[in-house]
Amino acid sequence: MPPYPNLISDSLLVNETIALLKSRGGFASAVKVVDRVMRISSPDPGLAKLLVSDLIDTDPRLSLSEDTVELVENGTVNRNLNETDYVVFDLETTGAKSPPCRVTEIGAFRVRNGEIAGEFQTLVNPETPIPEFITSLTNITNEMVKDAPKFSEVVSAFMEFVGNSVLVAHNAAFDMRFLNAEIGKIHQNYRVGNPYLCTVKLSRKLIPEIENHRLNTVANFYSIDLTNHHRARADALATAKIFINLLGRLDEKGVKDLVGAQRLKK
Repeated sequence: MPPYPNLISDSLLVNETIALLKSRGGFASAVKVVDRVMRISSPDPGLAKLLVSDLIDTDPRLSLSEDTVELVENGTVNRNLNETDYVVFDLETTGAKSPPCRVTEIGAFRVRNGEIAGEFQTLVNPETPIPEFITSLTNITNEMVKDAPKFSEVVSAFMEFVGNSVLVAHNAAFDMRFLNAEIGKIHQNYRVGNPYLCTVKLSRKLIPEIENHRLNTVANFYSIDLTNHHRARADALATAKIFINLLGRLDEKGVKDLVGAQRLKK
Protein backbone atom coordinates (compact mmCIF):
# COMPACT_ATOMS: atom_id res chain seq x y z
CA MET A 1 0.00 0.00 0.00
CA PRO A 2 1.09 3.65 -0.42
CA PRO A 3 3.26 5.02 2.40
CA TYR A 4 0.49 7.56 3.17
CA PRO A 5 -3.18 7.28 2.15
CA ASN A 6 -3.05 10.60 0.28
CA LEU A 7 -0.18 9.54 -1.98
CA ILE A 8 -0.77 7.91 -5.34
CA SER A 9 1.53 5.98 -7.61
CA ASP A 10 3.18 7.82 -10.48
CA SER A 11 4.31 4.63 -12.22
CA LEU A 12 3.67 4.20 -15.93
CA LEU A 13 1.77 0.93 -15.41
CA VAL A 14 -0.64 2.50 -12.91
CA ASN A 15 -1.19 5.57 -15.08
CA GLU A 16 -1.90 3.41 -18.14
CA THR A 17 -4.27 1.22 -16.10
CA ILE A 18 -6.20 4.28 -14.94
CA ALA A 19 -6.37 5.61 -18.50
CA LEU A 20 -7.72 2.26 -19.67
CA LEU A 21 -10.36 2.16 -16.92
CA LYS A 22 -11.49 5.71 -17.68
CA SER A 23 -11.91 4.77 -21.33
CA ARG A 24 -14.13 1.82 -20.33
CA GLY A 25 -16.41 3.49 -17.81
CA GLY A 26 -14.28 2.70 -14.76
CA PHE A 27 -14.21 -1.10 -15.06
CA ALA A 28 -12.14 -3.73 -16.88
CA SER A 29 -11.32 -7.38 -16.36
CA ALA A 30 -7.94 -8.30 -14.93
CA VAL A 31 -7.24 -10.17 -18.17
CA LYS A 32 -7.95 -7.00 -20.19
CA VAL A 33 -5.68 -4.90 -17.96
CA VAL A 34 -2.79 -7.36 -18.25
CA ASP A 35 -3.33 -7.72 -21.99
CA ARG A 36 -3.52 -3.98 -22.71
CA VAL A 37 -1.23 -2.49 -20.05
CA MET A 38 1.35 -5.21 -19.43
CA ARG A 39 1.36 -6.37 -23.07
CA ILE A 40 0.85 -10.03 -22.15
CA SER A 41 -1.48 -11.46 -24.77
CA SER A 42 -4.31 -13.73 -23.62
CA PRO A 43 -2.97 -14.24 -20.08
CA ASP A 44 -4.24 -17.03 -17.83
CA PRO A 45 -7.03 -15.49 -15.66
CA GLY A 46 -5.37 -16.64 -12.44
CA LEU A 47 -2.05 -15.13 -13.41
CA ALA A 48 -3.80 -11.93 -14.49
CA LYS A 49 -5.39 -11.57 -11.05
CA LEU A 50 -2.02 -12.06 -9.33
CA LEU A 51 -0.33 -9.48 -11.53
CA VAL A 52 -3.14 -6.96 -11.08
CA SER A 53 -3.21 -7.55 -7.30
CA ASP A 54 0.42 -6.44 -7.07
CA LEU A 55 -0.35 -3.42 -9.25
CA ILE A 56 -3.38 -2.11 -7.38
CA ASP A 57 -1.71 -2.57 -4.01
CA THR A 58 0.38 0.52 -4.84
CA ASP A 59 -2.51 2.91 -5.46
CA PRO A 60 -5.76 3.66 -3.57
CA ARG A 61 -7.52 4.62 -6.81
CA LEU A 62 -7.65 0.98 -7.92
CA SER A 63 -9.55 -1.99 -6.49
CA LEU A 64 -10.02 -5.62 -7.52
CA SER A 65 -13.27 -7.51 -7.00
CA GLU A 66 -13.31 -11.11 -8.22
CA ASP A 67 -11.69 -10.66 -11.65
CA THR A 68 -12.77 -7.04 -12.24
CA VAL A 69 -10.52 -3.99 -11.78
CA GLU A 70 -12.39 -0.84 -10.75
CA LEU A 71 -11.42 2.83 -10.66
CA VAL A 72 -12.24 4.09 -7.16
CA GLU A 73 -12.87 7.81 -6.82
CA ASN A 74 -13.09 7.97 -3.00
CA GLY A 75 -14.82 11.35 -3.21
CA THR A 76 -11.70 13.12 -4.45
CA VAL A 77 -12.95 14.08 -7.89
CA ASN A 78 -15.81 16.37 -6.89
CA ARG A 79 -16.82 17.92 -3.58
CA ASN A 80 -19.16 20.57 -2.30
CA LEU A 81 -17.00 23.66 -1.70
CA ASN A 82 -18.83 24.52 1.52
CA GLU A 83 -18.34 21.04 2.97
CA THR A 84 -14.66 20.63 2.16
CA ASP A 85 -11.51 21.03 4.24
CA TYR A 86 -8.69 22.93 2.54
CA VAL A 87 -5.01 23.11 3.38
CA VAL A 88 -3.54 26.34 2.08
CA PHE A 89 0.23 26.05 1.95
CA ASP A 90 3.39 27.78 0.84
CA LEU A 91 6.94 26.50 0.39
CA GLU A 92 10.15 28.48 0.50
CA THR A 93 12.96 26.97 -1.53
CA THR A 94 16.62 27.36 -2.46
CA GLY A 95 15.67 28.42 -5.98
CA ALA A 96 13.06 28.30 -8.71
CA LYS A 97 13.77 24.91 -10.31
CA SER A 98 13.21 21.47 -8.85
CA PRO A 99 15.45 19.60 -9.09
CA PRO A 100 18.10 20.64 -8.08
CA CYS A 101 16.56 23.17 -5.67
CA ARG A 102 15.11 22.06 -2.34
CA VAL A 103 12.53 23.16 0.23
CA THR A 104 13.67 25.35 3.14
CA GLU A 105 10.35 26.10 4.87
CA ILE A 106 6.74 24.89 4.96
CA GLY A 107 3.80 26.99 6.08
CA ALA A 108 0.21 25.72 5.96
CA PHE A 109 -3.22 26.58 7.32
CA ARG A 110 -6.37 24.50 7.40
CA VAL A 111 -9.52 26.28 6.21
CA ARG A 112 -12.84 24.83 7.33
CA ASN A 113 -16.29 26.42 7.09
CA GLY A 114 -14.74 29.66 5.88
CA GLU A 115 -12.41 29.98 8.88
CA ILE A 116 -8.81 29.12 9.71
CA ALA A 117 -8.90 25.97 11.82
CA GLY A 118 -5.31 24.74 12.12
CA GLU A 119 -1.66 25.49 11.36
CA PHE A 120 1.52 23.66 10.33
CA GLN A 121 4.88 25.42 10.11
CA THR A 122 8.52 24.34 10.09
CA LEU A 123 11.88 25.27 8.72
CA VAL A 124 13.46 22.49 6.66
CA ASN A 125 17.14 21.62 6.25
CA PRO A 126 17.52 21.56 2.45
CA GLU A 127 20.78 19.58 2.66
CA THR A 128 22.29 22.08 0.23
CA PRO A 129 23.54 25.67 0.64
CA ILE A 130 21.02 28.50 0.33
CA PRO A 131 22.20 31.03 -2.30
CA GLU A 132 22.77 34.60 -1.12
CA PHE A 133 20.05 35.91 -3.42
CA ILE A 134 17.48 33.60 -1.85
CA THR A 135 18.58 34.61 1.64
CA SER A 136 18.18 38.26 0.70
CA LEU A 137 14.65 37.49 -0.51
CA THR A 138 13.43 35.22 2.29
CA ASN A 139 15.77 36.11 5.18
CA ILE A 140 16.25 32.36 5.67
CA THR A 141 19.95 31.71 6.29
CA ASN A 142 22.07 28.58 6.26
CA GLU A 143 22.55 29.05 9.99
CA MET A 144 18.78 29.01 10.56
CA VAL A 145 18.25 25.69 8.78
CA LYS A 146 21.38 23.77 9.76
CA ASP A 147 19.66 22.19 12.79
CA ALA A 148 16.19 22.12 11.26
CA PRO A 149 14.61 18.75 10.39
CA LYS A 150 15.13 17.35 6.91
CA PHE A 151 12.09 16.97 4.68
CA SER A 152 12.18 13.22 5.27
CA GLU A 153 11.72 13.95 8.99
CA VAL A 154 8.66 16.20 8.58
CA VAL A 155 6.85 14.56 5.66
CA SER A 156 4.80 12.21 7.85
CA ALA A 157 3.50 15.05 10.01
CA PHE A 158 2.76 17.21 6.99
CA MET A 159 0.96 14.44 5.10
CA GLU A 160 -1.12 13.74 8.21
CA PHE A 161 -1.97 17.45 8.46
CA VAL A 162 -2.99 17.51 4.79
CA GLY A 163 -5.10 14.35 5.05
CA ASN A 164 -7.78 14.21 2.37
CA SER A 165 -8.16 17.98 2.10
CA VAL A 166 -8.08 20.03 -1.09
CA LEU A 167 -4.69 21.72 -1.37
CA VAL A 168 -4.52 25.43 -2.20
CA ALA A 169 -1.52 27.59 -3.07
CA HIS A 170 -0.69 30.86 -4.81
CA ASN A 171 0.93 29.66 -8.04
CA ALA A 172 0.06 26.11 -7.08
CA ALA A 173 2.03 24.53 -9.94
CA PHE A 174 5.28 25.74 -8.32
CA ASP A 175 4.47 24.47 -4.83
CA MET A 176 3.04 21.16 -6.04
CA ARG A 177 6.09 20.55 -8.21
CA PHE A 178 8.44 21.04 -5.25
CA LEU A 179 6.24 19.04 -2.88
CA ASN A 180 6.07 16.10 -5.26
CA ALA A 181 9.80 16.27 -5.97
CA GLU A 182 10.59 16.09 -2.26
CA ILE A 183 8.17 13.22 -1.74
CA GLY A 184 9.62 11.42 -4.75
CA LYS A 185 13.08 11.53 -3.20
CA ILE A 186 11.76 9.58 -0.21
CA HIS A 187 9.05 7.45 -1.80
CA GLN A 188 10.03 6.75 -5.39
CA ASN A 189 7.22 6.83 -7.96
CA TYR A 190 4.73 8.43 -5.58
CA ARG A 191 3.12 11.87 -5.62
CA VAL A 192 0.38 13.71 -3.76
CA GLY A 193 -3.07 12.55 -4.80
CA ASN A 194 -5.06 15.43 -3.29
CA PRO A 195 -6.89 17.72 -5.73
CA TYR A 196 -5.67 21.31 -5.65
CA LEU A 197 -6.68 24.86 -6.52
CA CYS A 198 -4.50 27.82 -7.48
CA THR A 199 -5.39 31.25 -6.07
CA VAL A 200 -3.49 33.00 -8.87
CA LYS A 201 -5.73 31.41 -11.50
CA LEU A 202 -8.87 31.83 -9.42
CA SER A 203 -8.14 35.50 -8.74
CA ARG A 204 -7.59 36.16 -12.45
CA LYS A 205 -11.12 34.94 -13.10
CA LEU A 206 -12.81 36.33 -10.00
CA ILE A 207 -11.10 39.73 -9.61
CA PRO A 208 -9.91 40.62 -13.13
CA GLU A 209 -10.05 44.34 -12.36
CA ILE A 210 -6.79 44.47 -10.37
CA GLU A 211 -3.50 45.37 -12.08
CA ASN A 212 -1.82 41.99 -11.51
CA HIS A 213 -2.38 38.88 -9.45
CA ARG A 214 0.82 38.64 -7.44
CA LEU A 215 0.29 37.67 -3.82
CA ASN A 216 0.98 41.12 -2.38
CA THR A 217 -1.36 42.77 -4.92
CA VAL A 218 -4.26 40.43 -4.19
CA ALA A 219 -3.62 40.70 -0.44
CA ASN A 220 -3.70 44.49 -0.71
CA PHE A 221 -6.97 44.31 -2.66
CA TYR A 222 -8.56 42.49 0.27
CA SER A 223 -6.75 44.62 2.91
CA ILE A 224 -4.87 41.57 4.15
CA ASP A 225 -1.61 42.12 6.04
CA LEU A 226 1.45 40.58 4.39
CA THR A 227 4.25 41.35 6.80
CA ASN A 228 7.24 39.00 6.29
CA HIS A 229 6.41 38.39 2.63
CA HIS A 230 8.44 35.46 1.19
CA ARG A 231 8.29 33.53 4.45
CA ALA A 232 6.18 30.40 4.26
CA ARG A 233 3.94 31.04 7.27
CA ALA A 234 3.17 34.64 6.34
CA ASP A 235 2.51 33.86 2.69
CA ALA A 236 0.36 30.82 3.52
CA LEU A 237 -1.69 32.85 6.02
CA ALA A 238 -2.26 35.64 3.50
CA THR A 239 -3.18 33.08 0.84
CA ALA A 240 -5.63 31.40 3.23
CA LYS A 241 -7.37 34.71 3.90
CA ILE A 242 -7.44 35.47 0.16
CA PHE A 243 -8.89 32.04 -0.54
CA ILE A 244 -11.68 32.56 2.00
CA ASN A 245 -12.62 35.73 0.12
CA LEU A 246 -12.45 33.91 -3.21
CA LEU A 247 -14.75 31.19 -1.88
CA GLY A 248 -17.28 33.93 -1.26
CA ARG A 249 -16.97 35.12 -4.85
CA LEU A 250 -17.32 31.58 -6.15
CA ASP A 251 -20.53 31.24 -4.17
CA GLU A 252 -21.82 34.53 -5.62
CA LYS A 253 -21.19 33.15 -9.11
CA GLY A 254 -23.10 30.00 -8.30
CA VAL A 255 -20.01 27.78 -8.28
CA LYS A 256 -20.77 25.21 -5.61
CA ASP A 257 -18.38 22.31 -6.20
CA LEU A 258 -14.73 21.55 -6.81
CA VAL A 259 -15.17 20.63 -10.46
CA GLY A 260 -16.90 23.97 -11.06
CA ALA A 261 -14.02 25.83 -9.41
CA GLN A 262 -11.44 23.91 -11.44
CA ARG A 263 -13.30 24.56 -14.68
CA LEU A 264 -13.58 28.24 -13.82
CA LYS A 265 -9.81 28.60 -13.57
CA LYS A 266 -9.43 27.30 -17.12
